[in-house]
Amino acid sequence: MLRALHKFPGLIAALLIIVMTLSGAVLSVLPALETVQAPAQSDPTLTVATLADRIAIAYPGVEQIRRAPSGRITAFYFDAGRPGAVVIDPATGVGVAEYEHSAFQRWMTNLHRSLFLGDAGRLTAAAGAASLLVLSISGLMLTARRVGGWRRFFSRLRRGPLMGRLHVEVARMTVAGLLLSSATALFMTASTFDLLPQSSVPVFPAEVSGQTGAAPGTMGLLRDTPVDILRELTFPYPDDPTDVFMLKTNLGEGYLDQGTGAMLVWTNAGTWQRLTETIYILHTGQGIAWLGLILGLMALGAPFMAVTGVVLWVQARRARPRIKDNVAAGQADTILLVGSEGGSTWGFAATLHAALTLAGHKVHSAAMSQFSPDRYTQAERLIVLAATYGEGTAPGSAKGFLDQLAALPKAPDMPLAVLGFGDQQFPGFCAYAADVTRMAKEKGWEQLLPMTTIDRQSPQEFARWGRDLGTALGQPLELSHSPAIPRSHTLTLISRREYGAEMQTPAAILRFATPKTKLWARLTGRGLGRFSPGDLLGIVPKGSHVPRFYSLASGRSDGFVEICVSRHPGGLCSGQLLDLAVGDSVQGFIRHNPDFRPVRGRNPVILIGAGTGIGPLAGFTRANHSGRPMHLYFGARHPDSDLFYEDDLQEWREDGRLASVTTAFSRSSTHAYVQDALRADAERLAKLIGEGAQVLVCGGRDMAAGVADALADILIPAGLTPAVLKAEGRYVEDTY
Repeated sequence: MLRALHKFPGLIAALLIIVMTLSGAVLSVLPALETVQAPAQSDPTLTVATLADRIAIAYPGVEQIRRAPSGRITAFYFDAGRPGAVVIDPATGVGVAEYEHSAFQRWMTNLHRSLFLGDAGRLTAAAGAASLLVLSISGLMLTARRVGGWRRFFSRLRRGPLMGRLHVEVARMTVAGLLLSSATALFMTASTFDLLPQSSVPVFPAEVSGQTGAAPGTMGLLRDTPVDILRELTFPYPDDPTDVFMLKTNLGEGYLDQGTGAMLVWTNAGTWQRLTETIYILHTGQGIAWLGLILGLMALGAPFMAVTGVVLWVQARRARPRIKDNVAAGQADTILLVGSEGGSTWGFAATLHAALTLAGHKVHSAAMSQFSPDRYTQAERLIVLAATYGEGTAPGSAKGFLDQLAALPKAPDMPLAVLGFGDQQFPGFCAYAADVTRMAKEKGWEQLLPMTTIDRQSPQEFARWGRDLGTALGQPLELSHSPAIPRSHTLTLISRREYGAEMQTPAAILRFATPKTKLWARLTGRGLGRFSPGDLLGIVPKGSHVPRFYSLASGRSDGFVEICVSRHPGGLCSGQLLDLAVGDSVQGFIRHNPDFRPVRGRNPVILIGAGTGIGPLAGFTRANHSGRPMHLYFGARHPDSDLFYEDDLQEWREDGRLASVTTAFSRSSTHAYVQDALRADAERLAKLIGEGAQVLVCGGRDMAAGVADALADILIPAGLTPAVLKAEGRYVEDTY
């Protein structure tokens, strides 16, 4: 519900919001310009009486004096029957410049307030403000949910695509201003259409003295009124003894007799008037120029979020496949419910749906949020495919499922199978699927299969689960899933460095030229886009539809795409890559991996890897131009065969990008692994971690397990564990 409340107003009102916020940002600059250009008032004791006398001497036909919130004073007068207006220097009462209302300001104001459409345009602009208010509130709640609560609202985002993280980061910086601007805009619109109480105004006096000619300087009220609180002083019409002076200030307004100077009528500014004026100031920045500039800068976040929001929606639509042969819920023998955040789980659902349909089943697929057991009148089983969002919360299409399940008086009369999707390197691996399973068991729901998990969208694990499901159904079931492949780009090999020949384990560092793409293509996902060391390069080998992923040893700023590859027995993709000659090309795409990289700051970084796992670690080091303390621990088979980046490591050590390098070789005379090197350096490692160091581990799972065991022993005296460091974001693994 909350996501829908955020998505649909954003899509519908995106263009309107862009127009309103961009025009508002332009208008926000004008109060500051007006303040800078206005003559300064050097005398804080200057009164309205003195100012009016000075202006009346310089301009005998003065009709009105206005003081803007910026401090600019303007006199309107008639001279030989011709109207004029000048900006006044309050020290002299003489004009310093002709006053002309800016045609640009008038045009921009009309665009912002009414889109040049009168009252209909004002209502349209109000609808845009209402949409922006809804988007701001729902965005606040979604962001809090994503980061794990309001207390962590400004915590660093570590996961998700770049476009989504930029969307959230800009929202967090600008939402306060957008909330204020949209709420005040709605208030002002309601006031314009008399939907709110109106401020009381003084009634024109019924009786006056009939005298004329009193100078403003002789009037007691004007002598007691500082110029700083003046808004308007309107002079009486010449030769009309029934007319009066009208004075408006921040404190109220009233009428003065033009002959005696006596106050005839006065009305103090009430609470409602003060509130209305405050809201006007907060919306426009008039009188508080710095606030206007801040709100204008924040307003610029709305067009950015509108564009990124639309791009994210388009990407999600592309990622979600259409389910063929989806029968009605009441006619299905199999109910397939999907909980997905980015859309990839729907691809697995489509594969399962098609396989079950081919096997003769009638399948109804829907989002988990549409769970409705009363409709499943013919269903014999229910299958849940659930991804996990954030730290274990329900993904977008599963909102409310657990609440609906908890509200059931009893479990549905059909067996349940739960399949969880996640990434084992994160602490909340398949946590939401586990929550679903736990609540189902508490309800006494019969299990068709034990809960199973799929790591990193593995087609192989999905196929194995499919065979288990087929066994439970009493029929063979083969699930051949090909994940949706992003648009690939041609990568041409420009260099290669050979390793491993002496140990009969061929490997190479492969460097490809970066394909040139335009900015918009990269933003919309059509180009290779930005990438950093630790991100993944996806390669679809010939003869397969399943991509293989290799950790990047370079970033876009390096000007090339670099990976480390070793030949695996029977490895289809590794064999093809290692057979490439300079000038040959492959098709590849980028999958971002924002969690595996050094966090910002100057704290030390401990890099631990083995074999080709050194790739991203080398990339981190290459990009360490600031000289941040980085300590590399690297394990390989033999120094004469498998010492990747040997010359580079020496160079980086000399120029300060690496603080230290420690190696371990399993096939040399020392017979040491990288975890052995860690134990030998336990004292220094404990000290570095105690100083706030982050640990980054890349390589095979067995190596990573050995490293975790070694660090667990090393950290015992400090009362720390790898699990604690992981929870703090200071221990991150990228394993294969």
